[in-house]
Amino acid sequence: MPSRRELANAVRALAMDGVQKAKSGHPGMPMGMADIAEVLWNDYLRHNPKNPKWANRDRFVLSNGHGSMLLYALLHLSGYDLSMEELKNFRQLHSMTPGHPEYGFAPGVETTTGPLGQGIANAVGMALAEKVLAAQFNRDGHDVIDHYTYVFLGDGCMMEGVSHEACALAGTLKLGKLIAFWDDNGISIDGEVEGWFTDDTAKRFEAYGWHVVPGVDGHNPDQIKAAIEEARSVKDKPSLICCKTIIGYGAPNKQGKEECHGAPLGEDEIALAREVLGWKYQPFEIPQEIYAGWDARAKGAAWEREWQDKLAAYRAQYPELAAELERRLRGELPADFLQIAQDFIRAVDAKKEKVATRKASQNTLDAYAPHLPELLGGSADLTGSNLTNWKGCKSLNYPDRSHIDGNYLHYGVREFGMAAIMNGIYLHGGFRPFGGTFEIFSDYARNGIRLSALMKLPVIYVLTHDSIGLGEDGPTHQPVEQHWSLRLIPNLHFWRPADAVETAVAWRDALCRTDGPSALALSRQNLPHLERTPEQIQAISRGAYVIWDCGGRPEAIVIATGSEVHLAVEAAKLLQAEGRRVRVVSMPCEDIFAAQDLAYKEGVLPSDVTARVAVEAGATDGWYKYVGLNGKVIGLDRFGESAPGDLLMKEFGFTVDNVVQAVREVLTR
Repeated sequence: MPSRRELANAVRALAMDGVQKAKSGHPGMPMGMADIAEVLWNDYLRHNPKNPKWANRDRFVLSNGHGSMLLYALLHLSGYDLSMEELKNFRQLHSMTPGHPEYGFAPGVETTTGPLGQGIANAVGMALAEKVLAAQFNRDGHDVIDHYTYVFLGDGCMMEGVSHEACALAGTLKLGKLIAFWDDNGISIDGEVEGWFTDDTAKRFEAYGWHVVPGVDGHNPDQIKAAIEEARSVKDKPSLICCKTIIGYGAPNKQGKEECHGAPLGEDEIALAREVLGWKYQPFEIPQEIYAGWDARAKGAAWEREWQDKLAAYRAQYPELAAELERRLRGELPADFLQIAQDFIRAVDAKKEKVATRKASQNTLDAYAPHLPELLGGSADLTGSNLTNWKGCKSLNYPDRSHIDGNYLHYGVREFGMAAIMNGIYLHGGFRPFGGTFEIFSDYARNGIRLSALMKLPVIYVLTHDSIGLGEDGPTHQPVEQHWSLRLIPNLHFWRPADAVETAVAWRDALCRTDGPSALALSRQNLPHLERTPEQIQAISRGAYVIWDCGGRPEAIVIATGSEVHLAVEAAKLLQAEGRRVRVVSMPCEDIFAAQDLAYKEGVLPSDVTARVAVEAGATDGWYKYVGLNGKVIGLDRFGESAPGDLLMKEFGFTVDNVVQAVREVLTR
């Protein structure tokens, strides 16, 4: 049987060889953390390489994702369907082994990591999901949800602010099955971190309410094992294991230096490292006894069979609970949800209520949420403004964090942490997370939102106070460029509904979406109900539709979103009285409309009608692809002001008269 060091050296060799063949990458971290990984993966991590999606597996997150060859080596060696050819194709076009781990590429990669700090925040979300799901479903003698979340992170993750946001909340929520390993090697890309990172990290995490195991030699398996045992014995706190390591361990001339952080070691240094490590094999050669020492397929299958037996016993005693758990783990909505949503949308249309879309959103949650126990909502300290709570929701935080089986989370003022945690919650399975903040603060959450889109996670962002119409809080709180900056994120559905009906449809479609996130931009001010036919209501889901027409071929088209749609409709009515044929198009989700077939798009926006006006309280540039150079955009390419919202809308030209004048202008061009 190979020694622990020999097993770890296999990881080091694959990391050296993979980075060298790619002529780029980060060999230092995999070489430095190989001993920690060997103890964790061979002695503690419960997973099944033949079923990477086994629901009760332990999660492993590589937050310092630049060291991706560590993860690829571990997956390959332990028996996942990741071939040696794929390791040889590291960082190459269409490979399963991109430069940073990407969710959905290689089996066993739990999340996309690369932007530092987000992996640990994802892990907080996973650990939270495990704890809440267990509280909701486990019964005495039937712990069907019971696993750990392990995460590796480095100095860069510690320096990024998102790690503070997420880890502070993890301590507050007492996530005792979250265990993090800090790779304390003292090196980042610019060199020795003592010039810019002198935090007392152990005390920082103790202050968060974490259990801290300091001073562990990251190259001593006995110390690593003892530290893991200690961490696992603490049930009411997450644990940070502080591992002193040598970056590039085994490369005699480069270990401990920034030279091995983000560049290949070079053939000569690799040859020397092979001598130092006693690794006698050719590049990408792994002897069978090493494979046998790593192979987790048999024990992984046994662990899953054991769990399946537990699940069968649970199902026999609690058949309804088991069916509900399995539905949620499959990510399926309840069978009757679409009918419930449709009935509610009809009722909203019949009510004809003038209401802020943020309130319409809360009303929608009141209708949908009781039928969706998988919803796990929250807000970044703006619940009373975002209106993200609903009748009957139960906070995880209050009164004393004793309601961990609840369905609402107060994230505190942590927009970025909230986004990254929600990604982790969804990745764990069993929940549909959503979270709220002001649209302007989507800038704080932006990278987390981007990763939702990149990983195709149907997380929902509720972004209220969507324009200068919010009023007196002034330009610091009034979004201007945010509408289009969010629309520019590939695979994000950005909704800006015009009234309660469009809001209810947006929520329904966001909840039914399975291949990416949605953002709902909602008004603070009340908006009037807009009249529609059933066919028009159905067309909302296509992203844009004709909400007012002239009864023949239009002379001009006005495109509007959100709070500006009713202005466009009123303007069209006035122009009709003048004998002008004007069509109004409501475009609540430009991203969805852009993906429609050409025939539908031509039917809504006929290409031979070139007199066009777009109206949106936000930046104008993106609208010119719809109105053309001869068109006109009524928008806002400057910051707002502090004043009552209705006065600001008039001040900046968002009036019926201004829309009428704009249409007259484009008709004369």
